[in-house]
Amino acid sequence: MMTMTRTEESTAATTVGAPTLLLAFELGERTWKLGFTPGLGQQPRIRQIPARATNRVVEEVARAKARFGLPADAPVLSCYEAGREGFWLHRWLVAHAVSNQVIDSSSIEVNRRARRAKTDRLDLGGLLTLLARHHLGDGRGWRMVRVPSVAEEDARQLHRTRETIQQDRTRLINRLKAAMVTQGLTLSLEADFLTRLETAQLWDGTPIPAGLKGRLTRAWAHLAFLTRALEELDRERATLAPDPQTTVGRYVSALPTLRGIGPIGTWTLATEIFGWRQIKNRRQLGALVGLVPAPYQSGESAHDQGITRAGNKHVRRLMVQLAWSWVRYQPDSALTAWYQGKFGRGSRRLRRIGIVALARKLLIALWHYVEHGEVPEGAIVKG
Repeated sequence: MMTMTRTEESTAATTVGAPTLLLAFELGERTWKLGFTPGLGQQPRIRQIPARATNRVVEEVARAKARFGLPADAPVLSCYEAGREGFWLHRWLVAHAVSNQVIDSSSIEVNRRARRAKTDRLDLGGLLTLLARHHLGDGRGWRMVRVPSVAEEDARQLHRTRETIQQDRTRLINRLKAAMVTQGLTLSLEADFLTRLETAQLWDGTPIPAGLKGRLTRAWAHLAFLTRALEELDRERATLAPDPQTTVGRYVSALPTLRGIGPIGTWTLATEIFGWRQIKNRRQLGALVGLVPAPYQSGESAHDQGITRAGNKHVRRLMVQLAWSWVRYQPDSALTAWYQGKFGRGSRRLRRIGIVALARKLLIALWHYVEHGEVPEGAIVKG
C-alpha cells in the first residue's frame, strides 16, 4: 500500500537508475486507461478501470510492480494530460507518494507522419515513452503545467463566475434584440421594458403575438436574474480585503492606481497569473498568456501566423479589453502613442491586430509597474 503525504506539490524526482514504475493515464468520462512500464524498450502493461475508481489505481499499481518484478516500495512516476479532471487527481497521486506531472496537451511531441492516427493505446504508448525520456533527463518532449494549490485555485472562482455570467448576459441581450428585429420592433432594454411591451405594436399596427410576447417576457426575466447575480458578485468582490504583504495583495493595491485599470481587471490578473506564478522575464509572461507571435519561416518563405493562443484565455481576453481602455483613458502615454502611430490610421482589421500587440506590451508594463515600480511612460497615476 502506498503511503500518505500532505503536500500538494510534486514529490521529489525519483533517482535515475533506481527501479521505478512509470504510469500514464488516459482519462475518459466513463473509463480510465492505465499504462505501466519499467522503462524504455519494455512492452507496456495496459489496464482499463472505471473512471475515478482510485482504489483500483492502487490495486493496479501493486499488480504492475509484481508483474515487472519491482520491489513493493519502488517509486512511481506518473503523468496525465491536463483536461476535464482538473488537478484533483494530481493531488490524490501526490498524497499517495506518487511523483506526478500534469502535461500541457498542446505541447506533446508528435510524429508528423503519424499525427493523423489517434487511439488510446497510441496515446498511452506515446505518453509512456515521453515519461521515460523525462525520467532520464530529456525534458524536450512536453511542457508541464504548474499546478495551483487549493487556495490559489479557489481564488479564481469568483471572477470566473462573473465572466461566465457576463457572457451569458451578453448572449441573452443579443437574442432579445434579434427576436424583436425580426418583427420590426425597436424597444430599448430599460427598466420599463415590460410596460412598453404591453402596448407595443407590429409594423401593421396589430398587437404583438402571444407567443412572441411570452418569449420576450421570459427572456427579460432571465436577463434581470443575471443582472442581479452580477451585482451580487460585485458586492462580494468589494468586501474582499487581501493582505498587502502577499503577491495578490500587492497587485490588487497597485494596479488600480493607474487610470484605465479597474477592479475586475485587477482581480483577474492577480488571481490568474501574478498571484501564484513565478514569472522570470517578459518573454515568459507573454507566452503564459498566449500573446506571443507564431512565425513561419521555411527557405525564402517567411510570414507571421498571428499569436499562439496557447496561454491563459481569461487573461488574454481581459488584456485585449484593457488595451482598448488604455487607449481611451491614457491618451498621452507612450504605449498609446505607439499604437496610434502604427495602427491608429489603418483599417478596422489593422487596428484590431494592433490592439493585440498593445495588449502584450501593456501586460508587460503592468508587471514592471508592480514588481519594479516602473510607471509606464506618460501614464496617469490616480491621486
